[in-house]
Amino acid sequence: MNGQTKKACLLLVDDIPANIKSLVAVLRADYELLIAKSGLQAITLAQSGAVDLILLDVVMPEMDGYAVCKQLKGLPETAHIPIIFLTAKSEGVDVAMGLALGAVDFLTKPVDPLLVQARVRGHLGLQSGWCDADR
Repeated sequence: MNGQTKKACLLLVDDIPANIKSLVAVLRADYELLIAKSGLQAITLAQSGAVDLILLDVVMPEMDGYAVCKQLKGLPETAHIPIIFLTAKSEGVDVAMGLALGAVDFLTKPVDPLLVQARVRGHLGLQSGWCDADR
């Protein structure tokens, strides 16, 4: 790979295509991206072993982000994956619930591209092997 390291893989989970499109535009240059449009699809993709971090919407039909997070944190093969919630819900109770379920961060929509990049980079940097001092 010409001396380059493998890109981290992010799983983007949102049922609204426009939200996914904006995240892809912000993150595609630096990361491998997987897309899930439902909670069940997110759980299946997370179990693939390729995912390094998950950006997860809270409000989704059928299975909300809180339920997805709880299930992922309960599975040995996915419990270690950092989860950042991205949502329009910004009340303290919403943030507290997400963190109590095991999420590492909580960003409100509309998201600031620079903030998303910084938070993703920061949380990946906490995992061994992804620290990049040049960024």
